[in-house]
Amino acid sequence: MIKFIDYTLLDPHITDQEIEEFCNKARTYLPAAICIFPEKIRVAKKILGSEIPVAAVVGSFPVGSNDCDEIKREIISAINLGADEIDIVIEPRDTDDYPNENELERLITMRNTSKGKILKVIIETPLLNERKIRAITRMALATGVDFVKTCTGKRGSCSAEDVKIISYELMRHELTFNEKLGMKISGGIKDKKTVMEFIDIINKEDKNIILEKRFRIGTSSLVDKLLTTQ
Repeated sequence: MIKFIDYTLLDPHITDQEIEEFCNKARTYLPAAICIFPEKIRVAKKILGSEIPVAAVVGSFPVGSNDCDEIKREIISAINLGADEIDIVIEPRDTDDYPNENELERLITMRNTSKGKILKVIIETPLLNERKIRAITRMALATGVDFVKTCTGKRGSCSAEDVKIISYELMRHELTFNEKLGMKISGGIKDKKTVMEFIDIINKEDKNIILEKRFRIGTSSLVDKLLTTQ
C-alpha cells in the first residue's frame, strides 16, 4: 500500500530541517512520491535525488487559481525548481454551467505547461454534486491529465461515492478512447480500513486501475500507521 502513497507534508512554514527529516523518512518508506510546496523542492531534491519523485502543489493551493497566466507561471517555476509531478486544483463553481470553456482553458493550460511531467488535477469532490463530478472528470481526462484527484481535504473529505464515480469514469474513458489514465484519492484518509474499502470499490469498477498502478493515495499520517500495525 505504501507504494501507492504520495507522502505529504503541506505546511508552508516548514523549516529546512523539518523537510530534511521528512525526506529521510521517505527514503526509508519508499512511497510513490512526496508532495510538498515548491519552496522546499531544492532542499528535498538534494536528499532524494532521483530516488523518489517530488510532487509540487501549485496554482494558489489549496484554492485553485482562475488565472491561466498565474497557473502557467507557477507550474513553470515548480518545474524549474526540480518538480517531477504537479498537483493543482481546478476550482469548482456553484453554477449550473460548471464546467464550461473556462475550466477547459485552464485544464489545457495545466496540461500543456506541465508536458513531460505527471499532472494530478484536484477537482474538490466535496463541493460538487454527482453531475459536476462526472463532467469535470470527463473534461480533465479528455485533456490528458495523468490523475484525477478527489480533493485537498481542506474543504471536506473523500467519500466512497466519489471514489466510485471517478473509477467508473476512468473505465469509461479507457473503453471510449483506449487511454489508460489514473486517479488519486485524498482528503481525510487516515487508516488502512478506509483505503481497503476504497480499493474494493475501485476494483469493482475496473480492477486494472490498481493492477496497472494508475492509483495514488494522498496522505501524511497513513504511512506511520501502516508500519506500526504490521
